[in-house]
Amino acid sequence: MPHVPSACRPGILFLVVTVVTSLPGRAGAQERVTLAEGFKAGHAYKVDVQTRMTGKLALPTEKGKPPQIVPISGMGRCTYDERILDPDELTNQKVVRAYREVEFKRVNGSVVQEAGVRPSVRRMVVIRSSDRRAPFSPDGPLTWGEIDVVRVNEFVPTLVPGLLPDAAVKPGQTWKATAAAVTELTDMEKIEEGGLTVEFVGPATVDGKQVARLRISGTVRGVNADGPNRQKLDGTAYFNLDSGLLTYLSIRGSHELLDGTSGQTVGVIEGQFIMTRSPLPQLPADLSDASLRGLGLKPDVENTLLLYDDPGLGVRFLYPRGWRVGAVQGKQVTLDHARLGGGILITLEPAAKVPSADDYLREVSAFLQKEKAQVTVVTKPVQVRADPFQLDRFTLDAVFEKETARIEYAVLKQAGGGAMVAARLPAATAAELRADVERVVRSMAVTKRIEEKK
Repeated sequence: MPHVPSACRPGILFLVVTVVTSLPGRAGAQERVTLAEGFKAGHAYKVDVQTRMTGKLALPTEKGKPPQIVPISGMGRCTYDERILDPDELTNQKVVRAYREVEFKRVNGSVVQEAGVRPSVRRMVVIRSSDRRAPFSPDGPLTWGEIDVVRVNEFVPTLVPGLLPDAAVKPGQTWKATAAAVTELTDMEKIEEGGLTVEFVGPATVDGKQVARLRISGTVRGVNADGPNRQKLDGTAYFNLDSGLLTYLSIRGSHELLDGTSGQTVGVIEGQFIMTRSPLPQLPADLSDASLRGLGLKPDVENTLLLYDDPGLGVRFLYPRGWRVGAVQGKQVTLDHARLGGGILITLEPAAKVPSADDYLREVSAFLQKEKAQVTVVTKPVQVRADPFQLDRFTLDAVFEKETARIEYAVLKQAGGGAMVAARLPAATAAELRADVERVVRSMAVTKRIEEKK
């Protein structure tokens, strides 16, 4: 079963009323039929995904004591219109998607988590290259929470063809779902064993429409964001023989979370995922040629920037996707670069306690001397921006015991408060990372009055 924290992943079945009969329509009981859907540029459809899930998770406690059993439940619904775009030199597959509804709620014990997507960025481009999927919005930066809500949505142009057969089939015939389709359904980063089998059960009539009824089943073991796990899936799909569209997919799953050392089950989550699809005979205005003309539909350093906005802490800034927000403690936020090793520390202060750039330089120079670091280069403070959003910058090159680093400093001051920024960049990657630090610093704003801590 797919990664459960998403808003659009398996859960317990929502009520869906359909009328299904096994009476043959155009396709005879033993007649071979072709089940194929073309995902060429311009193909468009509406998707509705509904999920519920429930289960228990065993959390480790003190040595010698039994684990704490925590109940888990959740629900989600997302609906969106999607249009296939032409691939480009950077991507194998690309779609533009307009979310109409996004709702997510998860309860872990007594902790309630809710998430959604701001209306201003509900139009997104989703790309798939090799085994990677990534969304961005041409209308503005996304938060990491918004990406996490939608990033594991099944990528329909990969999932659907991977469930359909390569050639015409007759009732009773089976085939293996592709590894890519299994990954879409389970969100596995690594599949260690198992797979999914698809069977053409036969023709049927659903709500007066001629469909091919498929059964999907199997057990998969591997690793995803939840760690080692085993998923047992069983489901049904309907392929509309008139529209040439897979219109319904329901997967009921059992998701066992496994201990990484012993392999024992430490939690079980039961749920069901339901996806319904229908053709879009006419493109909605926000997916039309006129609406998309002039937008940045290829990922670049600007349209893939992430937004960090913490109303409680009172700070907002943009940062590139190579960085991740780490600890948020008191009035401090840290960012780390996953690949190049840089780190950024942001400290918020009331306006009266924000030092001048010259005072901050003296403060950090004294600190580095205490740490026995040898300062080799100092650039004097320069005002980048004047009031009411004053910004000053300076840099130091320092040699520590085991490292040479470039340290970028900034002082931001507004009427309601300010921030000191210290970015420590390894000498080998400093030139590459400086532009990232520049984006963080220049986009930073204090969003509420910072009060003196009592």
